[in-house]
Amino acid sequence: MGVDTAALRRCQMAVDLGASRTRIHVRDEGLVVDEPSLTAVDARSGSVVAVGSVAARMLGRVPGHIHVSRPMDSGTVADMDLAQSMLRHMVGRHVLPLRRGRRRARAVVAVPYGSGPLTRKAAVDALSALGIRHVELVAAPVAAALGCGFETDHAEPVMLVDCGATITQIAVVAFGEVISGTVVPVGGDAIEHAVTEHVLARHGLELPTGGPRDICVRLGHDDTFPVTGKDIRSGWARNAAVDAAALRAVIGVSLVPILDGIGAVLRNLSADLVVDLAARGLTMLGGASEIPGIEATIRAATGMPVRIEPDPRSRVVDGLARLIDAKPSRRPAEQPVAPEGPIEATPVTDVEDFASVA
Repeated sequence: MGVDTAALRRCQMAVDLGASRTRIHVRDEGLVVDEPSLTAVDARSGSVVAVGSVAARMLGRVPGHIHVSRPMDSGTVADMDLAQSMLRHMVGRHVLPLRRGRRRARAVVAVPYGSGPLTRKAAVDALSALGIRHVELVAAPVAAALGCGFETDHAEPVMLVDCGATITQIAVVAFGEVISGTVVPVGGDAIEHAVTEHVLARHGLELPTGGPRDICVRLGHDDTFPVTGKDIRSGWARNAAVDAAALRAVIGVSLVPILDGIGAVLRNLSADLVVDLAARGLTMLGGASEIPGIEATIRAATGMPVRIEPDPRSRVVDGLARLIDAKPSRRPAEQPVAPEGPIEATPVTDVEDFASVA
């Protein structure tokens, strides 16, 4: 999937549809959407009651008839209707006010390396249904390389390991193309699941939403630390002291498929490229790359220098922004303020399509 620079310059929006977060950059405005890729649906009426940050607050805290789920999975649109409802709300709240009175937008969206026709069509359809005039596709590793500041039109190879929520993309990029790559179905979710299972088996505690992520963040600071969860026998909240070394070993097992993927990508390269990359090292990005110990594990297994990008979660959308803006935007997204007190299931009102904004 090559990069058509001329076509991309005509785009006004850049979209990163991640399984964990959705990010939208608008030309001349910067990053205007950076929200969890979540929708909350009332199963009794079928209506969407919340999306993004508000839906994230509902996880584990709402009645059983309200289901909070991800419309995106493994780098593609898993539920078209929910994805369009989520995007319609985000676009209507953050993007339409910026484009009122202008012609319909063109957009560029990142898709995983090696995406098949169905995956590419799903990404296009999700945006076209909102009235987007035209949708361009760019391979996520190419966008990530640009977002990391590399010049992809040069011959020097760049090796990237993008650890997302549900997949890890491993790719070598040169001349604006992926010359060797693979997608491993392991990401931050799998690592957090391994942590959850370890704490449940070792301490008999069921962790709350966000608990595994908090534990991963603390791994680099203490040998042991307390965690709070639900005792599976009594049902009461209880504390337990967890051992960081044991958790790091559990995470190390989860990383084996990623290490195998790195080896597979390198085996497909010439000796010249492998030697170049051994000297230059690989660059890690994606939210899961921030988990303490991942960098050291990959360095020890490969013998290559490993660098974690600053703000690794935004490299793909920054690369897309660079394609349409000629430079990436660092403007932080305006986060919606979640209401205090009990959460009420209020249906989301559909917004007008881009098609009606002439």
